[in-house]
Amino acid sequence: MASETDSAVDAQAAPPSKANIPEFSVSELSAALKRTVERDFSFVRIRGEVSGFRGAHASGHAYFALKENDTKIDAVCFRNVFQKVRSKLSEGMEVIATGRVTTFPGKSSYQIIIENIEPAGLGALMQLLEERRKKLAAEGLFDEALKKPLPYLPTVIGVVTSPTGAVIRDILHRLSDRFPRHVLVWPVSVQGEKSSAEVSAAIAGLNALDANGPIPRPDVIIVARGGGSIEDLWPFNEEIVVRAVYASLIPVISAVGHETDTTLIDFASDRRAPTPTAAAEMAVPVRSELRRQVGDLTHRSEGGLLRLLKQARQRLTDVARALPRRERLLEGPRQRYDHAASNLAGALTLLVHRQRTRLERAGAGLTKGPLLQNTQRRRERIIDLGHRMQLAIKRRTKDVEQRLNVSTKLLETLSHKATLERGFAIVTGPGQHLIRHRNAVSAGDELQISFADGALTAIAAGTSPRPRVKSRQSGQGDLF
Repeated sequence: MASETDSAVDAQAAPPSKANIPEFSVSELSAALKRTVERDFSFVRIRGEVSGFRGAHASGHAYFALKENDTKIDAVCFRNVFQKVRSKLSEGMEVIATGRVTTFPGKSSYQIIIENIEPAGLGALMQLLEERRKKLAAEGLFDEALKKPLPYLPTVIGVVTSPTGAVIRDILHRLSDRFPRHVLVWPVSVQGEKSSAEVSAAIAGLNALDANGPIPRPDVIIVARGGGSIEDLWPFNEEIVVRAVYASLIPVISAVGHETDTTLIDFASDRRAPTPTAAAEMAVPVRSELRRQVGDLTHRSEGGLLRLLKQARQRLTDVARALPRRERLLEGPRQRYDHAASNLAGALTLLVHRQRTRLERAGAGLTKGPLLQNTQRRRERIIDLGHRMQLAIKRRTKDVEQRLNVSTKLLETLSHKATLERGFAIVTGPGQHLIRHRNAVSAGDELQISFADGALTAIAAGTSPRPRVKSRQSGQGDLF
């Protein structure tokens, strides 16, 4: 088909007769044009402004045009490529697109299939960066009031960086010089399309660690990489990374690039370090300086305590000087003691004499006078009452004995034993029931006859024996 196209071009240079012009179908001509365009423009870079951009299609593909003045070319960015675009496309944005040119037979037009697209020039990136910074700041992600303080001496330090670069070696070396700590490195890519997703996942992963688990949870996180262009540092300007830093419950130190480089995570982090080495210095104090400070504080504390004791001793001495001497304080009590001791013997003798006199007077009063007469009358009355009480007891005892004798005789008279003594007997039948009438006894009944001197057992005789029940089986006795 390519030879046919070449012959068609030659025919235009020297117009043949109309009968010799080859004939193409529409699909054949479209296919020939498609092969020619794709062969000569297999990979190109185009600078232009985005035109007609309306966002991604429902399928995830993006369709727009790149234009310059009044010239434009249609552009197609398929979903797998559009999802990797780092910068958000907008109408009028100047970009550089890399891809291949092809034709679209359905519209008889040519277009570029984009494989990579990025803002054109530093100015466009800075404008995009500023717009994103304002947006995130409006959401409160950079609020200073939300910054978390760094721990004074962390036990575990998490580092999110490339495991093969010079950054991790600088951090480890600086930590070893200042105050060696346990370092937990989460390796990530610090440049390229996958970098932002890996960094954000690393920050979230360190926060998800259990403090008592096999892998210790860090007390502070350092996100670090070396210097580079704005394009190299762009993953740290992505929203996914900024939001991961903002959401971290662990304090984050950002150390991306050199001192003059600024990324959006610098605004979201709790502290910003100009270099990775400076981040290590922020994370831990200097052990030698800490020892010196502890020693200085110990010395000052001991000195203060000695001064305090000295001042207390001086105040005690001053107060002791103002107090009177011990001998003077005891002079008066000693004198009073000696005087009381000297008077004690005479006072005791006098007291004993007085008590003896009172006792003698009381004894003399008991032997004479009204008190003695009263005592004699009371004694005589008590004796008289004793005699009267004895007589009353005798009379009472005699009355009780007489009543007891009468009751005893009455009991003997009414007792059935006395009746039995007179010749009577008591007859009881089966079950010890008292027999009062002849009709209550049947022939063959066992009777108990009680006399005054004992009892006999008898069998009742007569012509009307008690009915007996015979067994249906032969040889069985009666039930009664």
